[in-house]
Amino acid sequence: MKCVIIAGSPEYNIDFIKSQINKDDFVVCADKGYEYCKKAQITPDLIVGDFDSYDASLPENVETIKLNPVKDDTDTLSCIRKCMEKGYKEFVILCALGGRLDHTFANLSLLLFLFKNNCTGVIKTEKESVYLISDSALKVENLKSKTFSVFPFGCENAYISYEGKTAYPVENFLLKSEFPIGISNIFLEDNVKISVSSGNVILIINENI
Repeated sequence: MKCVIIAGSPEYNIDFIKSQINKDDFVVCADKGYEYCKKAQITPDLIVGDFDSYDASLPENVETIKLNPVKDDTDTLSCIRKCMEKGYKEFVILCALGGRLDHTFANLSLLLFLFKNNCTGVIKTEKESVYLISDSALKVENLKSKTFSVFPFGCENAYISYEGKTAYPVENFLLKSEFPIGISNIFLEDNVKISVSSGNVILIINENI
């Protein structure tokens, strides 16, 4: 069973949110994410936030944690911490890209936080999926012809290899944080394994390109 967090980006798609939630998932809303949850006619299991971006009524029958607006954690990070306390290790984060660039960057950083706390995470929109790979491998399936990009994240350099056909094949290739050579590759077959032997990378898969 996974934890699905609905964040508060102004760029959201209600039908996509519905498609990503299964009946056994633990659904958490981060502040304004509750507005999207209501529009999707989904009852969350938990709502967390300082409610600076959502000021309407909150449900009485859902566990709600109201945060002090003067805090170190973002609302979404607070959601993750609360769910980790409940034992969840697998996270899907929705409505976390777009809008303010600083908010987007903060949400990308959560993938590294999850990894360092022995959890897995992906940020998803209807247009892209974002993963963090660190000293490990990720096998992707059924993505032939889709575009993807990889960039070092939270480190200066990373070494990367692709097992399977890609437009630009690499083996133990050095990615440097100041040189975005990892942009706009293409999967040429359905099954490709992306391996990182040193460092961390952000993998961005473009679902519609």
